[in-house]
Amino acid sequence: MTKPKVLITNGEIMNKVLDNLREKCELIICPELPYPSRKDILNRIKGVDAVFWCTKERLDTEMLDTAGPNLKIVSTMSAGYDHIDIAAVKSRGIKIGNTSNVLNASVAEIAVALALMAGRRLQEGRQVMERGAWEPGSPIWMLGHDLYGSTVGIVGLGNIGCEIAKRLKAFEISRLLYSGHSVKPAAAELGAQFVSFDDLLKESDFIIIACPLNDGTRNMFNDTAFSKMKKNAIIVNIGRGGVIDQPALIRALESGKIYAAGLDVMVPEPLPTDHPLLKLKNCVLIPHLGSATVRTRLAMADLAARNILAALDGKEMPSPL
Repeated sequence: MTKPKVLITNGEIMNKVLDNLREKCELIICPELPYPSRKDILNRIKGVDAVFWCTKERLDTEMLDTAGPNLKIVSTMSAGYDHIDIAAVKSRGIKIGNTSNVLNASVAEIAVALALMAGRRLQEGRQVMERGAWEPGSPIWMLGHDLYGSTVGIVGLGNIGCEIAKRLKAFEISRLLYSGHSVKPAAAELGAQFVSFDDLLKESDFIIIACPLNDGTRNMFNDTAFSKMKKNAIIVNIGRGGVIDQPALIRALESGKIYAAGLDVMVPEPLPTDHPLLKLKNCVLIPHLGSATVRTRLAMADLAARNILAALDGKEMPSPL
């Protein structure tokens, strides 16, 4: 009996996960490092039955047309899916799943870490030491802002947003606000107050973006939004880079409209080494490390594989979209 063909779009998927797939599938692996190009994927996708999507390349009509009618299963090793044309996938009757929930804790930790780094000027402090500019005694000119006693606003109180909120409680913040489409049942237990987006902007000392990127959230943090924020406000983004209008953010940081920013996501990724964001002392940047722990990445890869295996057996995916 011929095994179904599965395209693995990343050559660094853990062997333990690949071995589980090999028992029932023929694997076609893109070996290019650090990641395959769009052309590399297009050259291998024709005729496959399923794709294990672990790439920032867009899965769109061109990819689907090249794959052909055999493609019946897509599993993305990510919680977000703005890099996939969901409508095009579903219109062809292709089953699709993601890896929601297993990365929530890791991403929440990064959100809190960025809030602390930006608020307490930790990156800037390290740079002072590297320049040999650390004078004896406390660097009293490097006064930052506490999470303790602050008002924190979360944009998008979904699964990751709730995990962030749980961790913030340990810092004895004063108020926890959130905005979104509707009141969330989990908010009451977290002590979170639902407010309008405008009120969140005006009242928050820290703003953490944890919403998906879509037509409604794209560039929602623009010049108008930054003009409504406090001058001591610190913005953290662990959602998607496109939620922030980056030129507007640069203007707000340079002019002192807001105090600082901490970004795990940006546009484009990777960020060019001469990008203006990298020149700002009040902007902490890390290279999309939200889910980058051994435990979390293994759990994500395992869930992406189980989505494929379940669909091949005619069962519901454990994490369908």
